Amino acid sequence: QVQLVESGGGLVQAGGSLRLSCAASGRTFNFYAMGWFRQAPGKEREFVAGIRRNGVTTFYADSVKGRCTISRDNAKTMVYLQMNSLKPEDTAVYFCAAKMTLDYIATEGIEYDYWGQGTQVTVSS
Repeated sequence: QVQLVESGGGLVQAGGSLRLSCAASGRTFNFYAMGWFRQAPGKEREFVAGIRRNGVTTFYADSVKGRCTISRDNAKTMVYLQMNSLKPEDTAVYFCAAKMTLDYIATEGIEYDYWGQGTQVTVSS
């Protein structure tokens, strides 16, 4: 089993930055590809960013490309999402997710096996 706990959300003005963190515990952390997803009120959950086990290969949704950076520290069993130039449309609950099988970055949430509880990000205009 893997437990995921997100932190770092909050209220920020448009143009500001936030760094989300996800602390993983349980089974061997570096066996998993990791992803960040978000869900805004009344909208479907959507993929934001993903990172493979090696910590080098990453992939981003077009909506955040160039503004967000995903990273991981396997020694600390942490994954991060640095978000810059935030926009009101980035407002959502952000979730960390872990994938157990096949080392590729999946953009569909159903392919992830473990999820955190989420952290709220609110961007004011």
